[in-house]
Amino acid sequence: MQQQYPSRLLERSVQEFAKLPGVGRKTALRLVLHMLRQSDDDVEKFVSALSTMKKEVKFCRCCHNISDTDVCSICSDSRRDSSTICVVENIQDVMAIENTQQFKGLYHVLGGIISPMDGIGPSNLEIDSLVARVQEGGVKEVILALSPTMEGDTTNFYIFRKLADYDVKLSVIARGVSVGNELEYTDEITLGRSILNRTPFNGK
Repeated sequence: MQQQYPSRLLERSVQEFAKLPGVGRKTALRLVLHMLRQSDDDVEKFVSALSTMKKEVKFCRCCHNISDTDVCSICSDSRRDSSTICVVENIQDVMAIENTQQFKGLYHVLGGIISPMDGIGPSNLEIDSLVARVQEGGVKEVILALSPTMEGDTTNFYIFRKLADYDVKLSVIARGVSVGNELEYTDEITLGRSILNRTPFNGK
């Protein structure tokens, strides 16, 4: 039976909240009712924060991480090791690895992984820009830190092929991460060790 709402405005708000990942209509209703109980000032701050983020957030022109400036704070940090690039699927993975405090290099956010079933091919990802970074020189190692799934392995191999002609070491994070798991859901100790114990990637 479809939920009946006493207000069309309430129903519309619930429908919008329910579009968020992992949020069903019951949870959406709880969130909307919570917002309804807040002061006008608090609701305005909430709406303003989302609106400002959407309009003003940038993507780093070097690594494609989210940033408030054209170059993110990681890429612009002179204390980071610019000779090592860690390739990740998404921005959540950057945050997960940073939380381990075990990696001091730079990142490259692909924006996804190769998945023909979902219509995602190499041209839909930031692979060419990764190759361009290696071409510029100074990069000694590229760490492939993608989720150990079939799609992740396919993406690893594609990148391996694209970088085969360059004098750069390719490595993959140790398989302490369970098969099928996403990096953002892996505990920090396991993820940190998997980066420190990374192994050479030979395309097999």
